[in-house]
Amino acid sequence: MNADTSVSRKDQNRQWSQMPHKNQRRLTPVKLVPRKSPQLSDQSLRASAHSRAKQGDYAGAIALFNQLIMRNPVDPINYNNRGLIYFQSGQHDKALADYNKALELNPELDSAYNNRANYYASTGQLAEALTDYEQALDLNPGNTRTWINQGITFRELGLYDLALENLDMALILGCLEDYIYAERGRTYHLRGDWNCAIADYQRALSQLSHSGSSSRLRRKVETWMSQLLKPLSA
Repeated sequence: MNADTSVSRKDQNRQWSQMPHKNQRRLTPVKLVPRKSPQLSDQSLRASAHSRAKQGDYAGAIALFNQLIMRNPVDPINYNNRGLIYFQSGQHDKALADYNKALELNPELDSAYNNRANYYASTGQLAEALTDYEQALDLNPGNTRTWINQGITFRELGLYDLALENLDMALILGCLEDYIYAERGRTYHLRGDWNCAIADYQRALSQLSHSGSSSRLRRKVETWMSQLLKPLSA
């Protein structure tokens, strides 16, 4: 059985009154200030921009580089990187302007010379491209991509021996091997050295993935290989 609690009439008529507190203090009201969102570091913004560019969100990547440039308008790296995104998105005039700005701020930035050379090569200005590639290699002989790009430009001019020398040097540097084998195979192919071409195409295909960023180059190599083998099977 539950216990009942009884209240007498006397208790019911008793009035409650607040007892005074000794040493009662008035509390000072506290004003709440909304917390500001922490500002992303330059490194985080740059990483996010590169990630968006890889996903094809060029506008988003450019917007992030705009923020970086507003923070530090004399950093040549950000102009160079934004120029690369402009180039990838087809805005070549803006890309060239950013490369020029980067080199104005740092005339020894080898990657900016390489990127500007790629712009010149894409517009058929091969002599200007070769000059910038040479400048990039003078500044940084270990720039593998520049050795490859200059080799491709030599090939476009029909200078196959020079192209092969560049690609052999790039291979010695020990990175981007799948890309180098593909481009060297294409150079042998155009020079008429079919056995070396097939060997390099096979090396490239053994390393290139069927998916991801390398799948496009793999399909290109497969096309080149098919073109090469078709006359042999006829």
